[in-house]
This record gives sequence, C-alpha cells and structure tokens, in this order.
Amino acid sequence: MDIRRLPQAMCALARWRMGWRDLLLQAGLLGLVGLLALPAQAQWHERRATAMGTSIHVELWSEEADVAEQALTAVITEMHRIDAEFSPYKKDSQLSRLNAQAPKGWVEVSPELFELLARSAWVSELTSGAFDVTYASVGRYYNYRDREAPDAKTLEALVQHINYRNVELRPATSEVRYAVEQVYVDLGGIAKGHAVDQAIAKIQAFGITQASVAAGGDSRIIGDRRGQPWTVGVRHPRDPEAVAVLLPLEDTAVSTSGDYERYFDAQGVRYHHILDPSTGSSAKGSVSVTILGAQSLLTDALSTSVFVLGPDKGIDLINRLEGIDAIVIDASGQMRYSDGLAGLE
Repeated sequence: MDIRRLPQAMCALARWRMGWRDLLLQAGLLGLVGLLALPAQAQWHERRATAMGTSIHVELWSEEADVAEQALTAVITEMHRIDAEFSPYKKDSQLSRLNAQAPKGWVEVSPELFELLARSAWVSELTSGAFDVTYASVGRYYNYRDREAPDAKTLEALVQHINYRNVELRPATSEVRYAVEQVYVDLGGIAKGHAVDQAIAKIQAFGITQASVAAGGDSRIIGDRRGQPWTVGVRHPRDPEAVAVLLPLEDTAVSTSGDYERYFDAQGVRYHHILDPSTGSSAKGSVSVTILGAQSLLTDALSTSVFVLGPDKGIDLINRLEGIDAIVIDASGQMRYSDGLAGLE
C-alpha cells in the first residue's frame, strides 16, 4: 500500500518531541488520561461533557467570550451527533440500521458513513487486517460489565465471520452490503478519532487557532498554549490515579489504546475489548499503545492496530509511515519506541 494514498495527507510532526528525554526518564507504563490544563487565564474557555461513552474535554483561547461559547457548544453538539449516527448501541442510529439491513442487500448510507467505512477498509489493508471493523461479529458477544465472554465453541463459530472484505462498498452510489449474513460492524476503533477531527474543524471555523479536544483516549491539539506547548498527561495502565509522564505537544493528535479501558479478569486471564480479528480473543503482547500523528482518525485506528499486531510488528508498521510515531508498552512492562523517537530510551 502506497502511504501517499492516505485519505487525508499527513504532515510531519515538527515540534512535539521537545522535552521528551527528561520526561520519559521518569516514566513507567503509559496510558492516555487526557489533557492537563494549566492555570486558567481570562481568555481560556473550556467545556466538559459526556458523549460516545466517554468524557469530553474542550479548551480553547478566544478574546471574544460569545465566540468561545458558540465554538464550545458546536463541539459538544457535533460529538452527540456523531454518537447518534454511528453508535451500534443506539437502535435508531444509521450504523444500527446498516447492521440490520446490509446482510440482506445493498443499503444507501450517508457520504460520511460511507467515507468512514472506506477509510476503515484502507487501514485494514495497511495493517494486514489487524484493524477490522467487523471484529464486532464476535465482540458484541462479550459483556465486560457482567464478566461474560463467548465459550470456545461459540468463538470458533463466530470468528470466521470477521473479515473486513465482507463489507462491500459501491462508491458511485454510497451503497454498502455485507457479503455474509452474520457480519456485524462496530466503528469504535475509528469513530472517536473522526469525532475529534470534526470537533477541531468546528473550532477552526470560528477562527480559533489555539485549542484542544479530548475524547477519552483520543486527543488533538491545534496551535500552542500562548507560547508554551500543551501538556498531555499519560496514566499508568495499572494505576488510574497515577500520571506516569507528561508530554509537551503542539499541533498533534495523540491516541492511546490500553487493556485497562474495558475489561474483566477471570482465572488469571484479562478479557479486554481490543480483540485480535484473527482469533476473536483479547489481543496479547501489549499493555498500552500510544500513537502520535497529525489527525485523530488515523491515530485512533493505528493505536488499535498496533496493539493487535504486537510490539515488534506494530513498531515495524509505524516506522514505514511518515509523520507517525509510537510508544508501545509490552506485556513485560518494557517501553519501546518507533524510529522517530530513537535515543529516548
């Protein structure tokens, strides 16, 4: 796959690496906890909300309070809109309707949903199937709240339906069809990143050039923080109260996937929500993966992909992608870096 065919052109990261050596010397295991705000200033405006099953935090600089409030409202409204359209848990969402109808034949969808599915397929090709939105053909049978997982027999029957190629696309008419009746799609590995990118676009439409949007493990920053870098806190994956490292960032998207987000432990096994499409079981080999790049849609999808691929194959993939960097924490607690972070060990 030619990297230059990425749907939205990636730009090289220029300034985010400043200060990493000193910060990483103090780091343990990583896991994104969101943006840590500096003391509030008169023209800083922020909003917190809950959407897409996670906490949302928006902060921006504007000298006009009414413009800031309009921008903040636009972001939260956009987050709720995307959730309503693409949540597999809302029966009236566009994605739920697709899951119900696409096994029976071609279904016309919105250009936005079609583009998300097309980009998902692109990432699937790029990662040799490590990213696969049809993982939910098995994933929907896990219940982390009630500590339930499909048994071996059920898993063997279901895993054969995981294959992104079973989601067929007709670009000319924005139509989608599932080639296999049992296919089920969940956009959880890419939709939040898309939502963060859309939120940033809403903010920029108001002429605002310094802002951050965080949605759970996905964040994106534009500009700096009045002459200083933004500070992103990364949590220890086994201690939600601990911040393992602080990252100074500017004009960067950052996404973390960890085995501590949705999980339960049983008989010495951790069942978490990042499933290996080849097995239908929780991916092993990594504890946490952090991806840095230019756009949240891609960093979101790649954090899942690299987690599934494992430290060696995952970092090899990132090293082939321009403008993308990764920190992978393996199951032994060792911190590994992509080539762009060479010398930080």
